[in-house]
Amino acid sequence: MPIYEYRCNSCETNFEVLQRTNDTKKTLKCPHCGTQDAKRRFSAFAAMGTQKGTTKNTDT
Repeated sequence: MPIYEYRCNSCETNFEVLQRTNDTKKTLKCPHCGTQDAKRRFSAFAAMGTQKGTTKNTDT
């Protein structure tokens, strides 16, 4: 499950929610002020892995 970032429009608190992809349309409560006026933010994501030939062998 991905972690989505939200920002409360009332108190301007940023918070994260671990939720299923199909649950993103559900109304969320701000954990700080309790209002249901939050918008999902665009956030960066991490990609892990290597490609052949891009890593160095440090065992010499």
